[in-house]
Amino acid sequence: MSQADDEFPVVSWNVEHNGTDNKGRAERWDLAMDVLTQLRPRVLLRQELTRADMFGQRMIWAEARRLGNHTPFLATATKESANPTGVYVDRDLCDPVQFFDHRTNLWHPICNPVVQLMDAPTPLSLASFHLCSWDPATRAREAKRLTILRRPGIEAILGGDCNSEPHRQHDETANPTDWGQVEDRALFEARTIERDGRRVTDTVPDEILAGEQDGQPPVFVDLAHYAATELGQRDALDATASLWRKDQGPRRRIDRIYATPRIAEALIRVEVIVNDEVIEASDHAPVLATFSLSGLRRALSADEGVKAA
Repeated sequence: MSQADDEFPVVSWNVEHNGTDNKGRAERWDLAMDVLTQLRPRVLLRQELTRADMFGQRMIWAEARRLGNHTPFLATATKESANPTGVYVDRDLCDPVQFFDHRTNLWHPICNPVVQLMDAPTPLSLASFHLCSWDPATRAREAKRLTILRRPGIEAILGGDCNSEPHRQHDETANPTDWGQVEDRALFEARTIERDGRRVTDTVPDEILAGEQDGQPPVFVDLAHYAATELGQRDALDATASLWRKDQGPRRRIDRIYATPRIAEALIRVEVIVNDEVIEASDHAPVLATFSLSGLRRALSADEGVKAA
């Protein structure tokens, strides 16, 4: 097997309002699809699939056709937000066996198909999420909900817009946000919490998902941090948003992909894709995590733990 044939790319991307404007024009969506067809993801985790549930889910099927032989899954849009999450899986490698639409007390329901990868015995749970943009308490609750994806007998890859920052501020490439320099005061209210009598950057969701608690290993591995610290890829920690706004301070790494530890060991590299086409298409950069396909098969064939029913 060649190196290219052994690669399994996973992309997470928030395409602002699904690349459409308020008149329904989709020039940015078309440009985003050009970007994605170049990245050739085997799994695509999407956020802000605005109104993609309309007209018989026409937009997600059009996106699936542009990607190739992909099957789309769409979470429920809510009264509060018409921007659901979605997942696309390449049927050449991923055989869907279950689909969950986690929606209880969440700002955006979590899109969560489960697949069998090339007949590997252990299922692989895939999830696209979009944590609440305005309330830290809701984000923490949503992160807690994501932890159920790591249950016995199953592995997971999940990614999305965290609307909050990584908790390991000391070994990130960017300095912690100086909120006194941020003009958008609504963002200050949305992205900070009170801790020890001070307002500080909200890192709680990442602490829940990828933090070590009481000496115990994390629930998931932040793949960009793993790539930077274990694989020597410091540019994996590049910022992802906002590519457009100038009043929100410097760009931050709020878009992240996580995986269960065994899956993380199959990681080859993580890239944040920023170019002229990406900046025109969305205010967020796509995050590309490339795995070894043979490594994934080994991870999903390991005879450990309780197998899923």
